[in-house]
Order: sequence, then C-alpha cells, then structure tokens
Amino acid sequence: MQANILSRITTSIKPAACLQRAQAVPPLLLSALPHRLYSSNLEADIVVIGSGPGGYVAAIKAAQLGMKTVCIEKNDTLGGTCLNVGCIPSKALLNNSHYYHMAHSGDLKNRGIEVQGVALNLDSMMEAKRGAVKALTGGIAGLFKSNKVTLVNGHGKITGPNEVTALKSDGSSEVVKTKNILIATGSEVTPFPGIEVDEETIVSSTGALSLKKVPEKLVLIGAGVIGLELGSVWGRLGAHVTAVEFLNSIGGVGIDGEVSKQFQRILAKQGMNFKLGTKVMSARREGSGIKVSVENVKDPSKKEELDCDVLLVCVGRRPYTVNLGLEEVGIERDEKGRIPVNSRFQTVIPSIFAIGDCIHGPMLAHKAEDEGIVCVEGIAGGPVHIDYNCVPSVIYTHPEVGWVGRSEEDLKNDGVEYKVGKFPFAANSRAKTNNDTDGFVKVLADKLTDKILGVHIIGPGAGELINEAVLAMEYGASAEDVARVCHAHPTCSEALREANLAAYFGKAINFG
Repeated sequence: MQANILSRITTSIKPAACLQRAQAVPPLLLSALPHRLYSSNLEADIVVIGSGPGGYVAAIKAAQLGMKTVCIEKNDTLGGTCLNVGCIPSKALLNNSHYYHMAHSGDLKNRGIEVQGVALNLDSMMEAKRGAVKALTGGIAGLFKSNKVTLVNGHGKITGPNEVTALKSDGSSEVVKTKNILIATGSEVTPFPGIEVDEETIVSSTGALSLKKVPEKLVLIGAGVIGLELGSVWGRLGAHVTAVEFLNSIGGVGIDGEVSKQFQRILAKQGMNFKLGTKVMSARREGSGIKVSVENVKDPSKKEELDCDVLLVCVGRRPYTVNLGLEEVGIERDEKGRIPVNSRFQTVIPSIFAIGDCIHGPMLAHKAEDEGIVCVEGIAGGPVHIDYNCVPSVIYTHPEVGWVGRSEEDLKNDGVEYKVGKFPFAANSRAKTNNDTDGFVKVLADKLTDKILGVHIIGPGAGELINEAVLAMEYGASAEDVARVCHAHPTCSEALREANLAAYFGKAINFG
C-alpha cells in the first residue's frame, strides 16, 4: 500500500473545490451517515480527531492516498468552528450587511441608483447565513461519503498510542484501533476573567453571529480581527459601536503599523469608536443594559464607565486540548495549552500527530488545511514543508485588509535593510470607477536582492489580491518580477504591480 500511496502523493485536495462541490450536495447530519464502515473495534491507518478545516481536509487527503481513514467528530455537523460559527457565517453577514449599508447610507444614490423604503429584515439575513452554513457543512459530509472516510460521532479521546475511543452522548463508546492518530481539535473562545458570557447580551463571537435584534449600543472587548469584523456588521446595521483595546493599535498581531493607522482612520470615519490603550476592569448588568468599567493602561486614575445593551467579548481563542487523553499517553501541553510537535507535526509519541489551532502558529483555517495535507503526506512517506512566512492573513471588513510576510516593524527590529514601494487605490483606475478608493498597497523588498519580504494591502478586494503576493513570495520572486508581469487593465490588481514598480524602480507609473 505504501507504494500506492506515494504514487498519488502529488494529488492535493483543494479546499475551494470542496466548497464549490458543497452547493450540489444535499445537507447531511452526522446521524445520516454510516458510523461504521468495518466493524466495532475497527482498524484504521489513521484516525483524525476533529472535522474542522484542518481535520476534514486531512481526512479526505488521507483517504485519497489510500489510507483507511476514520474521522471522529463530537458535534452534530461537520466543519468545526470555521464553517459553523466562524469564518463562513461571519462572511455571510459581512457581505450582506455591506449591501444594506450601501442602500441605506445613500451610497447607491450617489451611483445613480435610487431606491426607496429600504428596510432591514434581520430574520431573512440570518436565514441566508444559515443557508450558506448548512450547504457547506453538508457538502463536507458528502465529500466524506464519496471519498470513503468513515465518520464516527462522539468526543474523541486517545486511550493508547494506537487507539482512540469515541465517547457518545448517550454514555456508550466506540473504540478505534489505528496505526496513526491526527489531532485536529481546533480552538475555543478565550473567556474573559470575571465576565460571564450568556450569548444573549454578553456574547462571544458565537452569540454575536445570531443576535435577535440590532443593538443600540455595542461594546467590543478587543479590536482584533474578530472584533473589527463583527463590529462592522452591527455598525452597518445601525448599532453605535465602541471597541476597547488594550494595545495602542488595532488589527491584532502581524498587521503593519502604517496599515493599522490607516485602517483605524477609515473605520472611525465609518462610525466605529475606539478606546485604545484601555483595559476592561469589569462588566455588570444594570436594568436592561450593561455597564462596562474601563481604565487607561498607563494611567489607572483615568477611569470610565461605558453603557451598552450588548457586550461582545473577543479577546482571542485558545487551543481546544482538554479531555483528549494527552497526559495519559505522555503528551504534555505547553503553557498556552498547545501540543508541541516537530517539523513533521509529530508529538513525542511517534504515532500521534497534531495540526491547526491546537499547535503553535497563527489560528487560521487555511494554515490548518495546509498542515493537514502535508502532515498526512508525510505519514505516507512524502516530504513535509510549509513556509509560514507565506501564510496570508485577511480582515474581511470594508475595505478589506490583507498581508503576508514581514511588516516594516519586523524588518526594523531585525535590522534588515529594505525598500518600500507604495501605491494608493485613489490612483487606480478600477477603484476610481468603482468609487472604492480607500487604502493602498505596500511592498517591502530586500534592499540588496530585491526579493519581496512582505506585502500589505488595505483596500477593495485585499483578501483576493494578497494571494498574488503569496504566490510570488512562495516562488521567491523579486519586486521586479511582479512589476514586469502584465496585469489586465483596468483592475485593482494593477495597484499591486504599481507598488512593486515603486519598490524596484523607485517610482510608480500612475502616481507620484
């Protein structure tokens, strides 16, 4: 079987293709799929614990490589946090709330499209979100079936180096014997000490995706990716949004400082309020509202109370690694609850591997997907390599923010000599015709070799444009390489080319 696996190791599952196929597959719950393909106490080549972006992709890839594959999932639907209460539902609300905002704010009128009687039907917007989630989670179930991945419902617990027990909700259990175990259990919302989430008025990102009405006042604890995205949704729909952030900048870890400042100015112009360098001390319910006590990080004497009817706690996520049987088999977690692995995603137990949010690195769905693919290829005997410097990050607000590689702050701290090329979307013909000109493209290249070290975009379609930069960096391209590639006109992608022109030649064609 090993030779057969290696002969197919160049075939990689494409997550995007999975999502495209999902539309044609009727939604299925785990209960609708066979729980046993072989027998109780079945034997497998690999057991994947968790069916999130990393887990389901790894399971399908392993099956495609000829491995007898079992996936254990504790929830009623597949897809993990990303598809059920994360990436997918939030993007549905971001997209549709933007359309509402365009119609309600007069933006459409400025474009020559006059509409009357614009009204928000929140129930219909939520139903559209649920429809997208249902189609995509059901699509994964269909992919499992077509790829002959055995699905077992239950909480997966490692009960030996080559054994996983699925603990069922009815108290029963099912034991799976396996050659390899892959932990892909993802992450969960980090709680805020002293503030109890009820998912009604004090909510996590999960509750914020399903509010029954638009809050009059919404306070965010945290101005990172999750807070800014969900704050944008409810701000567009009419809420007065205030973000309280401990740091002195927004956007979270990795965002370029110049981009962060521009980002804050744009969001402030849209109506979002910021209290930076401020920490939340407590929150209490008072009548039908909530009072949030805050104070300045540098000067605790500067205190304030904020009123709101919904408080969103979004201070990050933590690895979901509890009750997995790790300690019983000799796997110790680090101080953040992560599972230590080597370059092949192997734990201290050679037959047990881990990927995604439960190990080191950024908690991103696409990072977990790539790790899942190369991990099972490695188990099959193939090479294992991921360049984490080429993993992009995106914030799906409007405008979007996308980046890959090093920021200016990173390069300065490391003493790397670099050059900068920038191009504003205000000078881009497509952005101008679309009346969507906020933001810019920023390219950082090595001063001596011209190799691209980082790309940072804030502007229309940044989440799509950044992938051209990722591809360029993955292949070691220079700023000149991208600058000399013909780009279709008029497109927003020309801004990326112009920024590379500025980095290499010192000046763009259409600006400066």
